Amino acid sequence: MSVITIQCRLIAHVATLRYLWKLMAEKNTPLINELLEQVAEHPNFEAWLKKGEVSKTAIKTICNSLKTQERFNNQPGRFYTSAVTLVHEVYKSWFALQQRRQRQINGKERWLNMLKSDIELQQESQCDLNVIRAKATEILNKFNAKFSQKKKYKSKKKANNTKNKNKEFLNNTLFSALFDMYDKTEDCLSKCALAYLLKNNCEVNELDEDQEKYAKNKRQKEIEIERLKKQIISRKPKGRDITAEKWLSTLEKATNQVSQNEDEAKSWQASLLRRDSCMPYPIDYDSDDLEWRVNSLAEKNNILEQSKYDVDNEAYKDVNWSDIKNKEGYILVKFNGLKEIIKHPEFYVGCDSRQLDYFQRFCQDWKIWNENQETYSSGLFLLRSARLLWQERKGKGDPWTVHRLILQCSIETRLWTQEETELVRLEKIDQADKTISNMEKKDSLNKNQVAYLKKTLTTRRKLNNPFPGRPSQALYQGKSSILVGVSLGLDKPATVAVVDAASKKVLTYRSVKQLLGQKYNLLNRQRQQQQRLSHERHKAQKQNAPNSASESELGQYIDRLLADAIVAIAKTYSASSIVLPKLQDLHEIIESEIQVKAEKKVPGYKEGQKNYAKQYRVNIHRWSYGRLFKIIQSQAAKASISIEITSSVIRSSPQEKARDLALLAYQERQAKLT
Repeated sequence: MSVITIQCRLIAHVATLRYLWKLMAEKNTPLINELLEQVAEHPNFEAWLKKGEVSKTAIKTICNSLKTQERFNNQPGRFYTSAVTLVHEVYKSWFALQQRRQRQINGKERWLNMLKSDIELQQESQCDLNVIRAKATEILNKFNAKFSQKKKYKSKKKANNTKNKNKEFLNNTLFSALFDMYDKTEDCLSKCALAYLLKNNCEVNELDEDQEKYAKNKRQKEIEIERLKKQIISRKPKGRDITAEKWLSTLEKATNQVSQNEDEAKSWQASLLRRDSCMPYPIDYDSDDLEWRVNSLAEKNNILEQSKYDVDNEAYKDVNWSDIKNKEGYILVKFNGLKEIIKHPEFYVGCDSRQLDYFQRFCQDWKIWNENQETYSSGLFLLRSARLLWQERKGKGDPWTVHRLILQCSIETRLWTQEETELVRLEKIDQADKTISNMEKKDSLNKNQVAYLKKTLTTRRKLNNPFPGRPSQALYQGKSSILVGVSLGLDKPATVAVVDAASKKVLTYRSVKQLLGQKYNLLNRQRQQQQRLSHERHKAQKQNAPNSASESELGQYIDRLLADAIVAIAKTYSASSIVLPKLQDLHEIIESEIQVKAEKKVPGYKEGQKNYAKQYRVNIHRWSYGRLFKIIQSQAAKASISIEITSSVIRSSPQEKARDLALLAYQERQAKLT
């Protein structure tokens, strides 16, 4: 699935904008803030935290109890639904973060309980250090002998590559295996030998231990645990303080009162330094909650003429109507729940000319569906969902005239053409059939399940009818044996190899410099920007000062350039797929890359290699590989090129990594077929 987001400005009568601002800022946002607080104070909160999720039903129950209060009532039903969904997503993310922190605490405490100095190990085992080292060597030799017989991959590789992979596999599994052995071992000497290996990076160190360095490392781990425990206790989701009432209240306390303890002073400081958004929370809509139409040219000219003399309509005074690019008329949109309570419910769409075709398609889809609701499914709309929000702007006046009302639209690009829409329709039919089959197998269904089954049956019936009005375009057909491997690295964010896997022949390589072409200089500019912002954040942290410096969209722009170039190469060579490495492997890939550079730069001196690697990480900032992955996947989906993800070689050149990725993906594909 390739979902992209476009946005436009919504232009409306000043009374409409005023009403909507007050509804979102004075009703809906306070409701969301209250929901966030009540969920945190709920008696079942600890159970939800252990489970890692709070159900929408529980949040909806709390929301229903708040609807009756005057400060939250008289909102459209979509506003309440959006509030429940937003709070559910906020806590879903927060619970995942808390569980991650708890796992980090458990892991660090486990390490701390194992960590002992050489003197403590000798006292515990009542043996000399040389005896412990000998036992550690024996354990290490047994482990190496055991794992050297195992193969990392089923496919055959060159001898030197296999050696490197087995070595990396050994290093990856050694720590976890030794930890498991440590927990299960009861023999005191073996336990001490395992502790000795773990704290010395799974090696037998012949040098005497540096007690000062040991104490420093142990204290550092204790501080990390303390910080995580404070974070896991104090950081619950907080709502938006758009009126700055809480900030002013905290400022008054900090000015007129003396804090009772250091924790309270820190909480005041954190509250004062925190920068809340002054915009209301957005409202989410489904695709069939929006009503689209294009007015006639005569109606458009009439609106232009009236807007010149409408003194009351201040919202139109700074609008350049020529920016609305539709030559035949204006595109208008209405929202379910608002058109019944607002005097002027229509909003004019002000979009970029590049996005005009999308909004015209929204109008076309809605018209076809509205005239034949019992025939066609809204599940095949190009528009999948929408979000109504306010965009902050500087200026004087009422907030609904200063800030801009924005509509963000998520669209499924595969629903643009007739051929790809047909593929999506068949996928949805298959999903609906599976859902219906699973539910009909159940002995009994509750009220909600019966309603859902009825809705699914209706959708399934409508999906029998192909959605009309889509342009025809032949589907992309690539050669199954041609694959594009993309290796990722620290110094070189992306390197490409186009491979004919059937003959194991590399057709071409592309470096990051070749992919970016004349815009390669942007890569260095982005890295300089990251280093500068990192330095500014460091200075602000040392001074306990607020820091609002944020990166520009240059990194995202570079990722788009790389993705476009990769997709263009795949099209040129008629590749069937683009192969990406697993994100889980990236940490080891990058660390190995740094280690290789350090070993070459400072051979035989481990402390120097460590310092060089640390400085290298600062100089060459880590790239946002997750973002690059998503953009490549999105651009490939638009071109109907499939994405394959497989494991990557750890220590090898970028070109070899890209080549081996493609070959391995092809071998795995062939293995599945057989």
